[in-house]
Formats: sequence, C-alpha cells, structure tokens
Amino acid sequence: MAQLYFYYGAMNAGKSTTLLQASFNYRERGMTTMLWTAAVDDRAGAGRIGSRIGLEAEARMFGAETDLFAAISEGPPDCVLVDEAQFLSPAQVDQLARAVDRLNVPVLAYGLRTDFQGRLFPGSERLLAIADKFVELKAVCHCGRKATMNLRVDEAGRALTAGAQTEIGGNDRYVAVCRRHFMDAFEA
Repeated sequence: MAQLYFYYGAMNAGKSTTLLQASFNYRERGMTTMLWTAAVDDRAGAGRIGSRIGLEAEARMFGAETDLFAAISEGPPDCVLVDEAQFLSPAQVDQLARAVDRLNVPVLAYGLRTDFQGRLFPGSERLLAIADKFVELKAVCHCGRKATMNLRVDEAGRALTAGAQTEIGGNDRYVAVCRRHFMDAFEA
C-alpha cells in the first residue's frame, strides 16, 4: 500500500542526495519515477535536482499553479519524488496525498521543516499534518550537535533575523545550526 513520506532536515542534511538515491533504486529495479522540484529554486539549473556531492537528475518543475495530481494521473509512475517540498502549497500537498490514496503511488517529499526564523513553511506544515511517515535527515552544527535550524547570514556571516520567508541560497546564505546556536544568534 502506497504512503506519503516527508523527509525533512536542516540545510546540508543530504535531502536531495537521498532523493536521487531513492530514484536510482527504483529505476535500477525497472520501475519508473517522476521527479519534481520547485520552479523558484533554480540553483541546479532549470528542471534539475542537484546535490552538493555532484549527483543530479532531470525533474519537472512545480509552481504555484501546478496541479500535481493531474500531472501524476497522466501516466502514473511507480514512485513520485518531490525536492524542495517546503515550497509546495497546502493544496499541492493534498494533491500528492490524493495520488497516494487514489492512484496507489508512493510519494516521497523532501524539504526543510522551518525557515530562517524557525517558522514552518506552509508546505511543510501541511506535510507534518497529513503525511503517513516522517523521516528526519540529520545535519551537524559547528559545535557537533544535531543541526535542526537554518540560520540566514549576510555576506559577512552575521545572522539575519528579518526578511522574506523565501530567499534562495546555499552555503553562502544559510548555515545549519543547533537550536542553542540559533537562539543565541537571534538574541545577539
């Protein structure tokens, strides 16, 4: 029986790498996968999912108006994998759940749980509400503790505590830290 999975973690936890490995495992067994990534995040190039360790694959792009259930229904794959799932709308998460429940297609969604202010992204909030399974992928803070938060930094490495929820960036804009160091940065 198919299920909706939410794999979440801070920046640099290996979410995209894990997604690409899962897709490889399905394809190695002769199964088809459908990969999705957010149109707003084009760091790997338009229509690509890329990982920091060099793995990459072509993917469909979703935007605010994309009907994921309709796209999946056109030719149901054996598995759907979604990168940058925090950028899904709550309605799109419901569409993915419908694909699981009505088409019996497993959906593996990978994304951040919270933003740089420690607030849930709307897509992540909906996934936490309705997903069947949750898997936390671990990142490491500079102190050695588990990193669970994403700290946005400026060019000089100083913590930013205000701004738009979404600002695309990698290691140049975000640092994965433990809760203690996240709170320390906000209090400074």
